[in-house]
Amino acid sequence: MSHVLPVPKAVKDLFDDLLGRPVTVNPADPLKAADVPRTTFALYTDERMQLMAVIGMDFQLTAYAGAAIGLIPPGGAEACIEDKEISKMIGENAGEICNILAGLINKEDAPRVKLHQTFLPGQNPPADAVNHLLALGRRLDLKVDVSGYGGGKISIALVG
Repeated sequence: MSHVLPVPKAVKDLFDDLLGRPVTVNPADPLKAADVPRTTFALYTDERMQLMAVIGMDFQLTAYAGAAIGLIPPGGAEACIEDKEISKMIGENAGEICNILAGLINKEDAPRVKLHQTFLPGQNPPADAVNHLLALGRRLDLKVDVSGYGGGKISIALVG
């Protein structure tokens, strides 16, 4: 069996549980090429190190979710957005979120995937990962609003 995209409710439930606060999710437009430099990329591979999925979180969601999981006040996320730079602590927190997001992709009877690498905004993800995240097809694009913080977009793209 191959991997299937998660339903929006699964994304909502994971963020609710992970951040310990309510979130809302709504459909969103796909990421555009202009968004790439300000996007967190998470690359997921199988046991043969084949790329199976790419998840992208825009700058705002990286900042807000990274702050919320670390119990950093919303002002910490807003400072990152204003400075156009993700702080070290919020970046580490965002990387942990990316690790946990693998649970959205892993299903019974499908090859197990795990987080292989994370690229924070400003870092250069591999071109094939960027292409997969920008391609139309097996993808889910959502706006995630974190109660008390703010929101941003997440894009989940399955490879193959």
